[in-house]
Amino acid sequence: MKVLIIEDERFAQEELCRFLEQIKGYEIEVVGCLESVEDSINWFGSNQEPDLVFMDIQLSDGLSFEIFNATSVTCPVIFTTAFENYAIQAFKVNSIDYLLKPVGHDELKAALNKYNTIKNQFSDHKESVLNSQQVKQLLDLSMKAVEYKKRFIIKTGDRLRHVSVDDIAYFYSENDYTYLVTKENTKFIIDYKLDELLELLDPIEFFRLSRKYISNIHSVKMVNKYFNSRLEVLIEPSPKDQILISRVRVPDFLKWLER
Repeated sequence: MKVLIIEDERFAQEELCRFLEQIKGYEIEVVGCLESVEDSINWFGSNQEPDLVFMDIQLSDGLSFEIFNATSVTCPVIFTTAFENYAIQAFKVNSIDYLLKPVGHDELKAALNKYNTIKNQFSDHKESVLNSQQVKQLLDLSMKAVEYKKRFIIKTGDRLRHVSVDDIAYFYSENDYTYLVTKENTKFIIDYKLDELLELLDPIEFFRLSRKYISNIHSVKMVNKYFNSRLEVLIEPSPKDQILISRVRVPDFLKWLER
């Protein structure tokens, strides 16, 4: 089994390599240890894909999800991270397991057994590596049922009310606060960070346009081409900020618009 490790902490790299060597019943070759999004993108662009990738989420130059946006990764991935709040996002890409650090020997072995069991279910006697269609089926089996948020509780003085997600135009952050903006342009402060909201909202309906904004698809009124292959997005009700889609995120944004 050829394994690639993407992890920016040298100690964690060495610990994972040591654990992989100790697991009985597997002949594992670590084909590389990478520390950044940029190095990973370059590696996948010039090397044959491994059988399996162990991938941290927060790397030295950004989140590892950026790798999937910039290059083709079709092999299964086991995420290893210290953060719980990326689990849903991880299962939207090639994740077959999500291990929280510190990763123990037994957890690692169980993840490898899970990969091997499903691989054997799909691979015929002539194949030792999952093809892209089999990976898709594998991910469908591994994907946990997700219940996306339908309503938000809003506090107004001593009163509580609820707002349906169907009535929300967008969310934005400012001065360490997160605001919910309704289609009628009513604003409420909510007790969520934008990163947390991404885990709760249906990705078919909502998309993170920038670091500060998450929009409902129905609030996007116009998209204009902008400098350096970026896009300008106009949403309603009109915010005070200009919203630009970065060049690297344009493909994901366009894919979201076409769903």
